[in-house]
Amino acid sequence: MNNAKMATDAYNLRKAIEAEVVEVKENGIKIVIGGDLKIKTISLNYSEDNVLKDAVNSAIRKAQELQVLKMKEMVDLKDLSQDNA
Repeated sequence: MNNAKMATDAYNLRKAIEAEVVEVKENGIKIVIGGDLKIKTISLNYSEDNVLKDAVNSAIRKAQELQVLKMKEMVDLKDLSQDNA
């Protein structure tokens, strides 16, 4: 499989995942989240709360940034150990 096809397939997969939506209703709280893990809406007692939604999305974004940094550290450490081998 060539790189261009793999990149196109990865892009199409990402877009398909992002288009998915999950809705949960429990105890008067309704959360709608996309496949991209971004909160679309949060409703408390069925009244939408954008401040809470924005705070949750910010927390998710920071956690994702931390994941990227940790993965980069691991790759850099792996590269260093291979250079020393």
